[in-house]
Amino acid sequence: MTWTLDPHHTSVSFSAKHLGVATVRGSFNHVEADLDLDDPADPTTGRGRVVIDASSIDTGDERRDGHLRNADFFDADTYPQLVFEVKSVRPARDDTYTVVGELTIKDVTREITLDYEHNGSVVDPMGNVKVGGTLSGSINRSDWGLTWNVPLAGGRWLVSDTVKLEIDGELTQVKMQAREDVAA
Repeated sequence: MTWTLDPHHTSVSFSAKHLGVATVRGSFNHVEADLDLDDPADPTTGRGRVVIDASSIDTGDERRDGHLRNADFFDADTYPQLVFEVKSVRPARDDTYTVVGELTIKDVTREITLDYEHNGSVVDPMGNVKVGGTLSGSINRSDWGLTWNVPLAGGRWLVSDTVKLEIDGELTQVKMQAREDVAA
């Protein structure tokens, strides 16, 4: 079964240390996903891809956002998308799973492992089947060539290499009739 991301009930956020003492948080405001999930009660049947618009980065500071969009970081004009391709989902414990996928940033693709907390499925008041959960984990931005930084006294850096990620999402099952209408 095909599922699509509900952008109104999804957030893609990240955080990194600034000066080694404060946490800067941000998000990407434009994300799309097309996923196949054979059984909404069983995340291990899931596969697909998440596509993030690099220029939609938002940290609440336009000057910083502009710097993150430029060639020092995402180079959003040249590489407009960040892509996460789900390769496998394995049970870990209770309603928690391990998701292995390939993350592409600036034409560099690396395998990453994220934790997934499955929140289950439900039928909304309009009769649509919804499923949701939270992906979380950390990456080292330097693995994708995002190495801009400023050294500080005492061996610290202006921006941490480690970036924490969290995607809290809600998927909607694509109804067969709607898909058939589009094909006609």
